[in-house]
Amino acid sequence: MTSTAQPSTERQTETPARILVGYDGSLPAGAAIEVGASLIPEAQAWIGHLWTPPFASDALRRRLWKGTASINKFVDAVEREGAAEANRVAAMGVTLAIAAGWQAEALVERTYGGEGLQFTQLAEKINPDLLLVGSRGLGSAEAVLGSTSDTVVHYASRPVLVVAEPLLTAERAALIDGPVIVGWDGSAGAQAALAAATRLFPTRTLELADVDQGDRHPPPPGGHDVISLAVDSRHFTVARTVAETLADHARQRQAALVVVGSRGRSTVREILLGSVAAATLHHAHRPVMVVPRDASSDAP
Repeated sequence: MTSTAQPSTERQTETPARILVGYDGSLPAGAAIEVGASLIPEAQAWIGHLWTPPFASDALRRRLWKGTASINKFVDAVEREGAAEANRVAAMGVTLAIAAGWQAEALVERTYGGEGLQFTQLAEKINPDLLLVGSRGLGSAEAVLGSTSDTVVHYASRPVLVVAEPLLTAERAALIDGPVIVGWDGSAGAQAALAAATRLFPTRTLELADVDQGDRHPPPPGGHDVISLAVDSRHFTVARTVAETLADHARQRQAALVVVGSRGRSTVREILLGSVAAATLHHAHRPVMVVPRDASSDAP
C-alpha cells in the first residue's frame, strides 16, 4: 500500500516558502531554479552568490594591470570589477527565478573559500525553509572527495534540495505531478523528512517507502501507510543498498523527487564513508531533498 497526503488548499493563504538558492551562473545552478519552481511554484527566494577575490578572469586582470600605475590601484581595480561581476551573476539568477514565477532578490556575499560551508552559515542568518543547490552529477571521485552540494547537505541544519543535472525527459516530466517518495525507517530523521515533505509539498501525493532489511520500524504518524521494498542485492554497503532500492522505486513510480532524513551535521568520517542520505544523492537520478533530524525544530 502507499500513503496519500490529502491535497491542501492552504498554500494560497500561507506565507510562501522561503528558499535560499546557491547560484554561481552555471547551467546546473540555473536548472536547479527551474526544477525548484516546478516543485514549489510559490516562493520567496534569495539568490545567494558567494564570490572569492580576485574574482576577475585572467584576461580582465591583464587589462586592469596595464591600466594601473601601482599594485594598490591594481588590487582596488580587481576588487571593484570582481564585486561588479558577482552582482551581475546574482542578477542573472534573480531574472531566472522571477521568470520561473518566484519572488526573488539577490544576496551577494564575499568569501575566501569553503563555499559550501559558508553557504550553510549564510542560511543560519536568514533562516529559510529550504536550501536549493544544483549538482553536476556525482561520480565516484566526488562521492569520496565531496563537492559543494555534498558539503551543504552534510552541514545544513535545515532541508536541502539537490537537483542533479542533467535530468532525462521522463524525470523532467515527473516534476509536474509525480509523487514524493519519502524514505521511512522510523528514525528521528525519517520523521523530520516526513514533516518537511508534508509542509513543503502540501498538494503532492506522499508515498512512504521502507527498505526491508529484516528490521521492524514503528509506523509513521498521521495514519500514513508504508510500502515495504525488498532488497535485490546485499553485495554493497547498507547505505548503497538502501539508496539504490529507493532510487529504483522512485523510477518505477515516476516520482518527482525523493526525500530522505539524515543524522544532521555529519562528522568527517561520515562524509567520507557516506550514509543513506549521501548515497541517495549519488544514486537517485532525480531531485533529492535531505532533511536533518533537527530540521523540524525550525519549522514555522
